[in-house]
Amino acid sequence: MGGYKTLLIYRTAVTISDLTAIFCERYINKKSRTYDQMIQAARSGKQNLSEGSKELSSGGEILLSSTGRSSYTELIEDFEDFLRQKGLPVWQKDDPRVLRIRAFRENVEVPTNLTNLANWTNLDFENPESFANLMICLCYKQGYLMDQFLRAKQEKFVKEGGFKENLYKKRQEYKNKSKK
Repeated sequence: MGGYKTLLIYRTAVTISDLTAIFCERYINKKSRTYDQMIQAARSGKQNLSEGSKELSSGGEILLSSTGRSSYTELIEDFEDFLRQKGLPVWQKDDPRVLRIRAFRENVEVPTNLTNLANWTNLDFENPESFANLMICLCYKQGYLMDQFLRAKQEKFVKEGGFKENLYKKRQEYKNKSKK
């Protein structure tokens, strides 16, 4: 593995995508629009990171990553809607179960292992309340990680410029050398 696939935000995106597929398979009607939208939002979050990392343009990478970031906000809404419609609680951020989930650290050195996440957080994926709240926590965590990632990319762009700017600068340097 190399490049973007070793980034924590990508690994978390893979986990969210895989778990969203499992959640939807178990708890959302496959014929509903919500099913498709949740699967697509989870996929979009992951795919936009992948596509953005291959962009030559810093602006393109930031734009794609920002689009991916929005997908996690959409997923949070979907999981909260699910809980509300089923009469189940959204766990508060100081709930011990939330704190346990937030403390989970993905090891980027080994492939994502959903079993380890279930065992480590001591949550039952067969329980829709636990599963939906886990997903909300993971999406909030991913949102935070994405915000940090985007902030760093924007700072780098401001300091170093983008692909077109740097290409133009190199062209100008070449033209100036040719005149001498």
